[in-house]
Amino acid sequence: MSLDTLFSPFSLKSLTLPNRVVMAPMTRNFSPGGIPNQAVADYYERRAEGKVGLILTEGTVIERPASKNEANIPNIYGEALEGWAKVVKAVHGKGGKIAPQIWHTGAAFGNTPDYRPTPMDSPSGLGLDGASVGAAMSESDIADAIAAFGRSAGDAKRIGFDAIELHGAHGYLIDEFFWDATNKRTDKWGGATIAERNLFATEVVKAARAAVCPDFPIILRLSQWKPGAFDYKIAATPAEMEQWLQPLVDAGVDILHCSQRRFWEPEFAGSELNFAGWARKITNVPTITVGSVGLSGEFIAGFGGEVSHPASIDGLLKRLDDGEFDLVAVGRALLSDPEWVEKIRAGRGEDTKGFERAMLGSLV
Repeated sequence: MSLDTLFSPFSLKSLTLPNRVVMAPMTRNFSPGGIPNQAVADYYERRAEGKVGLILTEGTVIERPASKNEANIPNIYGEALEGWAKVVKAVHGKGGKIAPQIWHTGAAFGNTPDYRPTPMDSPSGLGLDGASVGAAMSESDIADAIAAFGRSAGDAKRIGFDAIELHGAHGYLIDEFFWDATNKRTDKWGGATIAERNLFATEVVKAARAAVCPDFPIILRLSQWKPGAFDYKIAATPAEMEQWLQPLVDAGVDILHCSQRRFWEPEFAGSELNFAGWARKITNVPTITVGSVGLSGEFIAGFGGEVSHPASIDGLLKRLDDGEFDLVAVGRALLSDPEWVEKIRAGRGEDTKGFERAMLGSLV
C-alpha cells in the first residue's frame, strides 16, 4: 500500500501538520507532585525528533480536589504550567506540534488503593461498577469543574501548545455524564437520551472555546466502550450518534478523536465504517481513528500483560486513502519506539518494536 496519504500534510485553523500520525495520549505517571520534569520533556522531545505529526500528551488534570486517580498524573494548572512550558519548548525545538489532553478522572479509580482523593466528582455519586462513591456533584461543583476546564484550555494556549484535546472517553468525568449507567440525574444535567445527557460536555467545550481564540483547534476524545462494558454503545444507531456528536461540534469541537479497541471493527451493522468513519460522515469534521494501530492484539490486553508484536498497517492505509478518517493515532507502538514514524516512512515496518507491560516502567 502507498504511504502517500499517511505522510501528506494536514491543516486546520492554526494547526499545520507534516503528516497524519498522532501520538495517542497514554498515562505515564512520571510527574511527581503533578509537575512534569525534564524526563517528561525529553520523552516528548524524542517523539518530535522522530517526526510524529501531532503529539497528544498523557492526560493532564484540571484544578478540582479529586481530578486525578493517581498521584503522579500531571496537572495542567498552577506550578505544573511551568513544567509544561518546558515540554512545549523542547517539542517545538525539534519542529514538532503538541497538544495537552485535558482531563478529569471522575469516579474511575486508579491502580493505587491507598490513593483516594476526596470529594470525588461524579454525576450521580456512582462509580463505573454502579457502587456509591459519595455525593453527586452539586450545581456549584459542576460550574466549578466547567470553569476549571476552561482555565486549563486558556493556560494551554498561553504557554504555547498548538491545540488542546478534551478527554470525554473511557468512563472518566465527561463520559460519566454521557453514560446512562453513571448519570441518573433528573435535573438539566441528566435525562433519558444522549441529547439530554450531552449538556455537561457541551458546556465544557463552550468554556474551552471561550478561553482560546476561534482559530485555535479543539479536539475531543470520545469512546463508545467503557471499562467493564466493552460492548456498550452510547449511540446505538447513526441517528443517536448525530444527537451525540453534532451538538459538541456546534459548541466548538474541531476534530473528533474516536477511540476503539480495534480500529478495523465496524461501528454499525450494514456498513464497514468504523467509529471515526461514522463520526466524519455525520458531522463532516475531521476525525482521528485509534485502536491497536501497528501492533498485534488490542491495547487493553497489551496493558494487561499480553505481549504485542509489530503488525501490518496496510488495511489502515487503504481506509485512510479512501477518506474514512483524516488522522491516525498510534499508542503502544510509539510508547515503545520513538522512531516508529520514520521506520514506517522508510518501509522498515519489520524493524519497529513490539510492546510489553514492563515498558510502562520507564520513559523510553
